[in-house]
Amino acid sequence: MEKRIFIVCGVLLITVSLYAQPDFDDKLKSIYKNTIPIISTTALDQSLQRNNNVILLDTRTPKEFEVSHLPGAYFLDYDHFTPSKVEKIDRSTTIIVYCTVGYRSERIGEKLRELGFTNVYNLYGGITQWKNDNKMVVNMRNHATDSVHTYNQDWSRWLVHGIKVY
Repeated sequence: MEKRIFIVCGVLLITVSLYAQPDFDDKLKSIYKNTIPIISTTALDQSLQRNNNVILLDTRTPKEFEVSHLPGAYFLDYDHFTPSKVEKIDRSTTIIVYCTVGYRSERIGEKLRELGFTNVYNLYGGITQWKNDNKMVVNMRNHATDSVHTYNQDWSRWLVHGIKVY
């Protein structure tokens, strides 16, 4: 009996994951301006494995970053962005910006482009999609965690794999 319950729950979880994605894609299409090229979680993961010359910029709030972030990411506060925060980065370096779902990071990506950065990409679906694709996130101690700050309760519905924090 226990095995049947586990199998049914597993099928339900897979089904929920499959049906949640089209709605999430529609939501992202409604908020993205498509002013910055996007990069998928898979492409970013492959790029990180091949190339050390990629800079990850987490453009969320300090509280969100403290809960979890992509391994190796640098914090770049969306609310307090100034050009001086990126002045030491070579303008031709590949930069991946991300936030919870990609809206705020797209705005920061636009600012980086205005400052002359030529290789800026927005992580499609942000840290939410990253975690939904079972990619690792780390806390401030650089330890793997399942917690993801989802910005607020409304946006938390898009996180399928992970512990929702808001």
